[in-house]
Amino acid sequence: MRRLILPLAGAMASLALCTPASPGTASPSAASPSAQSPSAQSPSAGSPGPTRTPGGRKCEGHPTPECTGVPEGTALKTLQPNFYDAYRVTKDGTVLDGVHVPGDLLITAENVTIRNSMIDGQVQDHYERRTYSFTISDSTVGPATGCDPNPGVQDARFTADRLHVRNHVDGFSVSGDNVKITNSFVTLCSRPGDHSDGIQTVGSGHGLIFHHNTVDQRMAPDHTAPLFLVDPNTGVSVTDNLLMGGTYTIRLRAAPGTIAKNNAVVDGTWDYGPTDVDCASTQWSGNTLVRINAKYKITSTIGPLPCVG
Repeated sequence: MRRLILPLAGAMASLALCTPASPGTASPSAASPSAQSPSAQSPSAGSPGPTRTPGGRKCEGHPTPECTGVPEGTALKTLQPNFYDAYRVTKDGTVLDGVHVPGDLLITAENVTIRNSMIDGQVQDHYERRTYSFTISDSTVGPATGCDPNPGVQDARFTADRLHVRNHVDGFSVSGDNVKITNSFVTLCSRPGDHSDGIQTVGSGHGLIFHHNTVDQRMAPDHTAPLFLVDPNTGVSVTDNLLMGGTYTIRLRAAPGTIAKNNAVVDGTWDYGPTDVDCASTQWSGNTLVRINAKYKITSTIGPLPCVG
């Protein structure tokens, strides 16, 4: 479900350039710097080797809150809404580094960069029938409490790395081309009647990469799937993810040539089964059924996960 942000008559499209501020542009309002970080848990030990992230964080195995989101000790400056309840970016090449957006972040400019930041609402790059490009990394998306009915990050032409997406009904919504999501941790919520998804495609697109992420849907009782890709997307690659929850944990029916490789599904966390896949159109290999502990560490591998549709 996409929140529609309508134009405000006479609204000023002000902009903050955080590193550095350009003459004539609005600077972010400076709140008292404070350390804000996602809740810490011990990293898990999974199949891939350790990867180091900014600030010396170590991510062993699949992502957890400890190695995703705003790095611990980051001082954040608050950007007040300038477009309804959103902070809107309108200048190409804007860099937002170490900011706190207390509402939504609306991107209506090309090549925007967000890093080391906290967005309490959603990040959206679709406005007035146009989609804009951005990169977001080492950031936390979603409110600390409650359940936001909108996707955490959408729509297309974006790269997301080391995100902690929390308390959204949907983690990622993809409607278009060239999306890459890596090394991120997603926990989902739901309200009565919701159809929660970790990642969902809406309509056709090309070039979706979903690699080395953790999606936990166990706290969202009204759900569809952690991985719900059933639209005619081409060039889809789903690899090395840790997934749990859903009606079926992996629902994958994209275009022929779709790759699903080395994903781990947590045993017994689904309603009906671990997979609902168009096996004839999917290159299926190395996927497994596993058990984990409370810190997302794989404690045992039950065995291969067959492709079942």
